[in-house]
Amino acid sequence: MTNKITANKVVTLAYILRDDEGEIIDRSREGSPLLYLHGAMNIVPGLEEQLEGVCEGETIQAEVPPEKGYGPRVGEAQDVSRDLFPDGAELSAGMQVVGHDEEGRRIPFFITGVSEATVTIDPNHPLAGETLHFEVTVQSLRDATDEEIEHGHPHGPGGHSH
Repeated sequence: MTNKITANKVVTLAYILRDDEGEIIDRSREGSPLLYLHGAMNIVPGLEEQLEGVCEGETIQAEVPPEKGYGPRVGEAQDVSRDLFPDGAELSAGMQVVGHDEEGRRIPFFITGVSEATVTIDPNHPLAGETLHFEVTVQSLRDATDEEIEHGHPHGPGGHSH
């Protein structure tokens, strides 16, 4: 019987992610594959959907539109005062920070620029609005433990601590 990706399987993947021009955006490193719990929304929905039913050892090409990846772009980047951040905080482009609205709800932002007086923040993930092109090889599959299912993510070989 072939081992296939289904809900509550821990999946080990090697992947390459490219943009529309074929440029590599991200990739797993040799010896450091991506480990995720299928069905727990640990990866972008469009990739998870396309991995359903894929067999261990198989390689697939998956094109994920923005709506099933990091979403369409909404809102614009804006400059805010550097004073809104803690004194001495090390800020750099690419960092994700969390702000709060008037009701105290958490709002994630991505830093796209930093100057002495201002920080440019963008409500969009850096890959929002982009079609994602994955090449994925399923290296291994196993049934998730009850604890992994309860926690919603896989645990490494040495166990887990929160």
